[in-house]
Amino acid sequence: MKKIYYLSTCSTCNRIIKDLNLDDSFDFQDIKTNKITTEQIEEMEKLSGSYESLFSKRAMKYKSMGLKEKNLSENDIKTLIVEEYTFLKRPVVLLNNKIFIGNSKKVVEAIANEL
Repeated sequence: MKKIYYLSTCSTCNRIIKDLNLDDSFDFQDIKTNKITTEQIEEMEKLSGSYESLFSKRAMKYKSMGLKEKNLSENDIKTLIVEEYTFLKRPVVLLNNKIFIGNSKKVVEAIANEL
């Protein structure tokens, strides 16, 4: 499977897609217009090992909802990601039964090496 969960309005996601030259062999899912399903987040969790690894604490709503002060369970995190796309660390790339989460240089290099 070759899939990318991204945000089309995110310049970082768009730069990574361009830099990696991801083509139409990938299934592109813009998480703002095509929401993540429970099944999809469960598939990502199986590959990553936890919902927390998929959760973005950089999202503006993280602070505005007071989540920093709360002790979130894995189920809480799963629910938040499904309900609000901004909580998914972006991009998420599924490639050769592996998952790559986020936009750090190390992650982007790992995707490039897998391609």
